[in-house]
Amino acid sequence: MPASAADVVRTPCIAADAGLPVGDLLRLTPLFESLDDPLIAALAAISQETQLSAGEELCRQGDPPAHLHVLLEGQVALWGNAPDGSGAVVEVVRPPGYFVLATVLTRLPYLMTARTISPARVILIDAAGLHELLEREVGLANSLLHAEAVNFRSLVRQVQDLKLRTAAQRLGCYLLALAEDPEATTARFRLPFDKRLLAARLGCRQENLSRAFAALRNIGVETHGSRVILHDIPALRAFAVPDELTDPDLPFSG
Repeated sequence: MPASAADVVRTPCIAADAGLPVGDLLRLTPLFESLDDPLIAALAAISQETQLSAGEELCRQGDPPAHLHVLLEGQVALWGNAPDGSGAVVEVVRPPGYFVLATVLTRLPYLMTARTISPARVILIDAAGLHELLEREVGLANSLLHAEAVNFRSLVRQVQDLKLRTAAQRLGCYLLALAEDPEATTARFRLPFDKRLLAARLGCRQENLSRAFAALRNIGVETHGSRVILHDIPALRAFAVPDELTDPDLPFSG
């Protein structure tokens, strides 16, 4: 039976038109939207668009940086690996996203391995060419400085989230962010990726995630595999206690 509209996973994308030139695609990304046309053209000259299947590796932890990655469609997981061989997902990137910016700017080895978890379209910007542009283009430097400041702020929010909230509250805020209508009292949707990745994204183990879902059942969160139904959004908000400062992805009303 086909999924209803409410059950369809909505994976955002920059541009569905695969025929757009790289320069136009760059212009559509928040990272470069403020740059003038000559600078966009210069970036396009050192960039290439590529299409990837699920499970493909874009960069490996420990390797020197080769590209800045701009995600147009799909999802990419960033993995960190310990010396004993264990690993964990640090983040899942969705459009309009980019990754390994700090690594490229510092010219230090990649701290994480990036791997697609769905079919994806990515723009690869040559790291060496980007540094040459940065040496003479103040506008580009300002744009990337702003992007790194946003990344740092996001990191601080994640640390706050881990220290100030329980796993169940973090899960509650995450689920609330997937509800599109801020005025609705109920919602239904599919999780954008599997629960193993979700546990890593929320900074907990899979068994802790299972306990968090069990705790949320008491306030109207129903799950069937990847399908989630929120029967009482006001109750979930009261439990998770989201706020506009630390949860910018949540759809607040008013």
